[in-house]
Amino acid sequence: MSLSFDPKTLAELAALLNETGLSEIELAEGDRKVRLARIIAPVQMAVAAAPVAAAAPVAAAPAVVAPAAADPAKHPGAVKSPMVGVAYLSAEPGSPPYVTVGQHIEAGATLLLIEAMKTFNQIKAPRAGVVKQLLVASGAPVEFDEPLLIVE
Repeated sequence: MSLSFDPKTLAELAALLNETGLSEIELAEGDRKVRLARIIAPVQMAVAAAPVAAAAPVAAAPAVVAPAAADPAKHPGAVKSPMVGVAYLSAEPGSPPYVTVGQHIEAGATLLLIEAMKTFNQIKAPRAGVVKQLLVASGAPVEFDEPLLIVE
């Protein structure tokens, strides 16, 4: 059996994958079936280095060197993704986020949503504390065990 698909339709489906952040689309019509998938590379956060000053005069105070950025995944307060999906910081576009940096939260509070297989999964706070850092943006793809935010 020979299957042929319209290249324009395939291009539109590929564009839909990129626009929505989905990793795959599968369509079936009768005995015809097409599946388009893309590999989503893990998001890597770049850390900008502080500019290095030229030779300082001897009388100047010593420069304070900031400690190297620690790996957020190893932070004891890291809340990690339990699944692969797309993170959303609020219930719907335009609504306030579930949590913000500096906010005190209780154990069990909803921190964000992860959409996986057309299901929105609430990610709950494992403990009470203060949100110190958000590590993902709304609409960003996340991988299993990827740190999402830091709660101290």
